[in-house]
Amino acid sequence: MPRGRSTFTKRQKEQTRQQKQRDKAERRSQRKLEKPAEGSVDEMAELREHAAAQAALFHMDSDEPTSSDPTAFAKKPSE
Repeated sequence: MPRGRSTFTKRQKEQTRQQKQRDKAERRSQRKLEKPAEGSVDEMAELREHAAAQAALFHMDSDEPTSSDPTAFAKKPSE
């Protein structure tokens, strides 16, 4: 018994849909492979700059001696 025209077109549509889905997945995976190499370097540089700026602000505003400063805890000569 022969199949109708609508069955053939449905099958064709489904095959093209699946092919598009596979192509899209392949493009997505390619982007994932390319993106970390480029983005991670920029992100790390940006994070370092931000951290340096925060550290500079922290040290600028701080009038209290820090534990890393060996002269901060030295006794002052009394008068």
